[in-house]
Amino acid sequence: MLDFLYFANTLIFNFCIAFYFISALQWYSYKFKRVIFHYHRYFWHVYFLLIPYFIYILSFGFSWASLIYFSLIHTSLLFLWNKKIDKKLVLTNKIKWFFVFVFIYNGIFSLLSLQFSFLFNLACLPISLLSLKIYDFFTNLYFKRQAQAKIMHNENLKIILITASFGKTSMKNFLYDLLKDDFLCYKTPRSVNTLMGIVKDINENLQKNTQIYIAEAGARVKGDILEITRFLNPHICIIGEIGNSHLEYFKSIENIKNTKLEALHSKRLKKAFLHSSTQKKEEGIISIYDDKIINVQASLEGLNFKILFQNKEETFKSQILGSFNAQNLCACILCADFLGVSLNKIKENLEKITSVQHRLCVISKEPKFIIDDGFNGNFKGMSQSYELCKNYQGRKVLITPGILEVNEEENKKLCQVINKCFDLAIISAHVNAEIFKKELKIKTLILKDKNDLIQTLAKETKQGDLILFSNDTPSYL
Repeated sequence: MLDFLYFANTLIFNFCIAFYFISALQWYSYKFKRVIFHYHRYFWHVYFLLIPYFIYILSFGFSWASLIYFSLIHTSLLFLWNKKIDKKLVLTNKIKWFFVFVFIYNGIFSLLSLQFSFLFNLACLPISLLSLKIYDFFTNLYFKRQAQAKIMHNENLKIILITASFGKTSMKNFLYDLLKDDFLCYKTPRSVNTLMGIVKDINENLQKNTQIYIAEAGARVKGDILEITRFLNPHICIIGEIGNSHLEYFKSIENIKNTKLEALHSKRLKKAFLHSSTQKKEEGIISIYDDKIINVQASLEGLNFKILFQNKEETFKSQILGSFNAQNLCACILCADFLGVSLNKIKENLEKITSVQHRLCVISKEPKFIIDDGFNGNFKGMSQSYELCKNYQGRKVLITPGILEVNEEENKKLCQVINKCFDLAIISAHVNAEIFKKELKIKTLILKDKNDLIQTLAKETKQGDLILFSNDTPSYL
């Protein structure tokens, strides 16, 4: 009976810490360094890792007190924590295999613990993670080969790779809308921008007769873009504006720039459209697209801008909001032209393009003017969207967590813009709360819980208000 209780106690202990830790890993793209050195809620590590390990060691693997704690108290805390967070663990095949490893190793180490020392059970989580790493390596290798064979067998397929510090997803969607009438196009869904996300997408969704595949490439460390580039070997690449998004990981703008420029290492590259912030010169296959924009007029009704197009000025109109989007659209216009789409067709499609979901998307104009810009997370884009709202004839309300993964100066600069453009700021996350407390001069509300937002908006806003949702963050931040 005691052996069974010992096994049950260790199983509950190991499954609880495994559930918490694999959830954290999934949030941070399975990067151990990020979970250890760049975690945003370290006190959760204390509650769900350090305290359970401490109690388990203190009880020498089993005591009635530890059994009561793990089976009743700790599991209840973990259940309530999981219920409250908005980004729950997704049970992929990888995650299911991880829990199979935890169960198997828990049984093995429990037997060894009974024979030798209870300390064997402390190895269950690290050995399960190591097994997951090995499982990952071989499955990834198989799926990469399968995806590569699929794209290489389609001789008519042209691949366009888009990367930037910000604006990648918008450019991907804009370009797709400009090309879809002339070509059989496919684009990576949502914000899929990692190597294995692209591999999975190719294997599951890319049709064999596709003519143009538009892929988005993101990066957290040097070499991420190069890895995707070597896998896809794109024919065309668009490298958008270089900014300090993810500066927390890259440490310098120079590192960010060099990582994005890894997209130029494709063996099949025919044309590259680059933003001037890449500090590259226009020569050969390289075109600096934002230098060709002559004039931009932005309002809450849309965009008007001129481009030096085929050696003469051409005017373009779009219902897309935000002056920064003129640059994103310009890159797509030049790319569509390179692929042979006529100027008239480009202009016609451009006027039909609607806002990408969560990117300066007008939700309603009455009774409250509500704009969703939840996926805009950089200073330039956010500040320009604030300036766009500045001239609205009515009270202006901002909901934001600020800018994430940047230094304090970026959020201090953002506060200066907020002070000029809004009447009320509702801060939706604790991560930058102290900066906003010090820097904002307008009425400011800092939410203790994101779930209180709807109630707060009902209480604090009224008919005729403009409400801008600017950037968003999951509850673990």
